[in-house]
Amino acid sequence: MPRHLVIGNGKFLINLDQYTCIRDLYYPYVGQLNHVGGYQCRIGIWIDGQFSWLSDGEWRFELAYAEDSLITEVKATHDHLGITLLINDGIHQRESIYLKRILITNHWDNVREVRLFFNQDMVINETEVGDTAAYYPVNHTVFHYKKDRYFMFNGSTGSEGIFEYTSGVKRFSNAEGTWRDAEDGHLMGNPIAQGSVDSTISFRLYVPPQSGQTMYYWMSAGKNLEEVKKLDQYVRDSHPGKLIDRVKIYWQRWVNKSESSYADLNDKIISLYKKSLLLVRTQTDVGGAIIAANDSDIMQSNRDHYSYMWPRDGALIAYAMTMAGYQGMITPFFKFCERVMSPEGYLHHKYNPDGTVGSSWHPYLHQGKIQLPIQEDETALVLFALWQDFQRHGDIELPQSLYGSLVRGAARFMSSYIEHDLNLPKPSYDLWEERYGIFTFTASAVYGGLIAASNFCSLFGDDERSNRYRHTAEKIKSGILKHLWDEEEGRFVRGLYMDNGKWVKDKTLESSVYGIFEFGVLPADDDRVVRTMQANRDRLSIKTEVGGVARYHHDYYFQRSSDIEKVPGNPWIICTLWVAEWEIESAKTIADLESPRRTLEWAERHAMESGVLPEQLDPFDGGPVSVAPLTWSHATFVLTVVKYVEKYKKLAAEA
Repeated sequence: MPRHLVIGNGKFLINLDQYTCIRDLYYPYVGQLNHVGGYQCRIGIWIDGQFSWLSDGEWRFELAYAEDSLITEVKATHDHLGITLLINDGIHQRESIYLKRILITNHWDNVREVRLFFNQDMVINETEVGDTAAYYPVNHTVFHYKKDRYFMFNGSTGSEGIFEYTSGVKRFSNAEGTWRDAEDGHLMGNPIAQGSVDSTISFRLYVPPQSGQTMYYWMSAGKNLEEVKKLDQYVRDSHPGKLIDRVKIYWQRWVNKSESSYADLNDKIISLYKKSLLLVRTQTDVGGAIIAANDSDIMQSNRDHYSYMWPRDGALIAYAMTMAGYQGMITPFFKFCERVMSPEGYLHHKYNPDGTVGSSWHPYLHQGKIQLPIQEDETALVLFALWQDFQRHGDIELPQSLYGSLVRGAARFMSSYIEHDLNLPKPSYDLWEERYGIFTFTASAVYGGLIAASNFCSLFGDDERSNRYRHTAEKIKSGILKHLWDEEEGRFVRGLYMDNGKWVKDKTLESSVYGIFEFGVLPADDDRVVRTMQANRDRLSIKTEVGGVARYHHDYYFQRSSDIEKVPGNPWIICTLWVAEWEIESAKTIADLESPRRTLEWAERHAMESGVLPEQLDPFDGGPVSVAPLTWSHATFVLTVVKYVEKYKKLAAEA
């Protein structure tokens, strides 16, 4: 199930489902550790002797965010109960505090007693072993803890706090959990439980006829009891409603930090652009890790998740964000890469948010030969993004601080990791992490990375190294043009693979060959690039009403159709936008921008109701497939908008 609503502040991240129930809670890193693990922290309501969970089918939901902000704005209506809930969720912009405001509107003509129930279903440190849930009478709260992870839960109806509470065993020895205790409108008051446990708390209000009352629910996270008590008291002293309003204002200021014009793009695209900036921010840890996605339900498919920092994703996301003007936000990413880079100068497949090496399926042994289990594009793209950042903002101190370590270390590795017979990088795994060989995308990224390194060397007066790196980059360019261009096909091929001692072209149609212009090997209007991108646009497009562009021909990942000619693969947001990027870069007139503008409109139409963009779409119904939100999808939308607006202004000035 995709995550419909996401809120966070760079060290505390919460995913909510379509019922505004917590499904993932990450602390103290974005993406590490998940203390809920996909289970549902249920929310229920008791009124006039009737009980309903918000996940019951009779509720109607409208999902949204407050304008330009990371505060949710969800409307839930239950006609039979005569109740509407207006729900706002947010995380404090600085502290590890989750806040929820619910305005309960009574549509009937009599005063009604309403009780709201909140279930806390936690798996602290990603295991149910050894948790404790307890009532804490000192400040009338309930808290969960294990080792150095504490979570305190509280709330207020204005006149009173928690009405009733209980704790108990869940998912063990036939016990479902304390949420079952709520369904009669009362909680048994058990003060402590240990092991695989949950807790439930309730709040009571009396709502006047044809009127509304507001209640608040909040959670604080910390390393010990005193820390969460202090944060809980901060919420009480500041008033939770005022804190939510301040969080809303902060994010509105953040996303509108400078005046911008958006050419002829419509309001829906502009709104999704700003929402994408905000959602990328939620997936970026303050320590520098830019996480691919934090949707734990993907574990049902392969028992692993996307809560890792892939240097490739991170670099391309950093590139997009710096182009959008958020240089300060992505500076820690480059520091992170400096810290985790191997002594040899390459970056590993992926990393955990704390900087440790993540899980991998790339072997050290391939066809009986020792190899590096890497994707070389991941090392190269970090340098490419760093140079783009410098060009955009002129901050010389950042690259200077990284020059002797990250820049020269990565450039030295890339310069040595060469298949000299081809003048191409040695084989590594492709950007999709599926196949081993020499790929157009990877070779183009290495070219861009070495040019970036050469530029930095020149910037710092290191001319000898600058010339050496540039010379190597030009040799790689010559290798690309000689070995990865196919005259018969009239396009750049996916790559080369070794078969019986010979290099063989992989001619599979492949969207990632867009890297040939993106990383500067050739201009977007070069005839070879034009023919390549036209082939991709024509033959990787999904021929259903949904539309979009597949990753490559016959993409098996979450495959929805065996009719490959009609559906070469599921449409991916990023791959569709890559075609738009090429159309923007090669545009000669404003009229040429009509097609990429329509693509931006396509992406906006296929966002989820809340504005979240998934990794893929179902080619038949357009629904989200795989994880959502995918940080890369939102960042690519940001980059495409930036490029569109800048090209529009340039062409308008020339007209």
